[in-house]
Amino acid sequence: MAAITDIVKHFTGTRYEDLPAAALESAKREVLDSLATALGGSSKAGVGELVDMVREWGGSEQSTIIAYGLKCPAPNAAQVNGTMIHALDYDDGHQVALVHIGCVAVSTCFAVAERMGKISGKELITAIALGGDFLARLGLASKPGSSALSSGWHPTTLFGFLGSAAMAGRLMGLDEEKMINALGLAYHQCGGAGSGVADGALAKRMGPGLAAKAGITAALMAERGITGERDSLESRTGLFNAYMGGDYDVNILTSDLGKRFEGVNIGDKPYPCCGLTHACIDAALALKSRHEINPDRIRDITVYGGQSVYGLSQPPEIKRAPRTITDAQFSVPWIVATALVRGRVTVDDFTDEALRRQEILNTAQKVSAVLDTSMDRHGVGPGGVIITMNDGTEYTDEVEHCLGSVERPMTFEDCTVKFRECTACSIKPLPADTVERVIDMIARLNELDDATDIIRLLG
Repeated sequence: MAAITDIVKHFTGTRYEDLPAAALESAKREVLDSLATALGGSSKAGVGELVDMVREWGGSEQSTIIAYGLKCPAPNAAQVNGTMIHALDYDDGHQVALVHIGCVAVSTCFAVAERMGKISGKELITAIALGGDFLARLGLASKPGSSALSSGWHPTTLFGFLGSAAMAGRLMGLDEEKMINALGLAYHQCGGAGSGVADGALAKRMGPGLAAKAGITAALMAERGITGERDSLESRTGLFNAYMGGDYDVNILTSDLGKRFEGVNIGDKPYPCCGLTHACIDAALALKSRHEINPDRIRDITVYGGQSVYGLSQPPEIKRAPRTITDAQFSVPWIVATALVRGRVTVDDFTDEALRRQEILNTAQKVSAVLDTSMDRHGVGPGGVIITMNDGTEYTDEVEHCLGSVERPMTFEDCTVKFRECTACSIKPLPADTVERVIDMIARLNELDDATDIIRLLG
């Protein structure tokens, strides 16, 4: 039971002053990026339906639903906001653990902070830094060298239950005993199958919100004295054995705890789609720019990479002509075609109208995929694009580290550009001065006496 004890002590005992500077800056960028994608996702399918459901439920006006001007119980607000953040598949993530972080961390922490009242920016940063580290470590420790994805789980959702409970418990000031119970109660609710992607279903974007809701609920139950499993990680019925078949490495989970923060290895997305497609997008955009390629003059296109690139190109009949926006977000052929036709890949390219753009559909029909197992990586891997023109001219570009990766990171300033882009898609337009005020407040998050002033501005 050593691992769960170490994790709980870490969450209850770490101070803001204990965090390295890189972890602090990463947490700020995580807030900015997540609130950007929340605004962008607020108008997307499934979100309005959730808001209507939460409005029907009613309850205490504790926490703000972004962009809708509605306050509701904290777990419900976290559910909706977490779904918004993930709806565009534009949100940040740890590129080796393959776990999205902000959709669970930011939705949980702001909802709980509003319920608690007057939570400082420093305390919010600390909770997010601890939570991001924990979520990433759970992903890295599970099936090391592979991924929880290989067992059919959506890692963000599965690990999000425990991560949310720990962050909520931290902000609520739970002691070690209650924190253990919170994690046990969160684990009792764990789920998150990865099947929504294959079906092009909206279920994919719902998972992180469900995890945030359950995590906060677990912390609230523990606060009231309700008990949960003592060792939700390593017991015979714990997460690593029940969900991963005992395939885990506890040393990855706990080594250098409090010294190394995995939040510094979280990448931000420059494109609103699955990160496993991004190397091929970079390659396609580079070729488009370098050679001024006219899609009408392309004979055929080959995308190549490891299993991730190849898998997101199968089956070809669906990936070349997506049925839904979820299909498009996870289609290498369609997204590469979009890059070559439009010369960019933005939120405007993932709409029902965009799915019907004939020039993109025609170009996508020219795309075929080749598996190169030497390009397999644990996490986001490389990808390449070969374009053959009608006259036989061939152009090739290969990208090892995509834009937004740890090796080629987006800066805070890059995320401000993304924030402004996403506000244009919000269900409720934000005045320009409010947009700039929010950006400034997040940049100074550690100086704020009440971090929830930010979320109220976005309500």
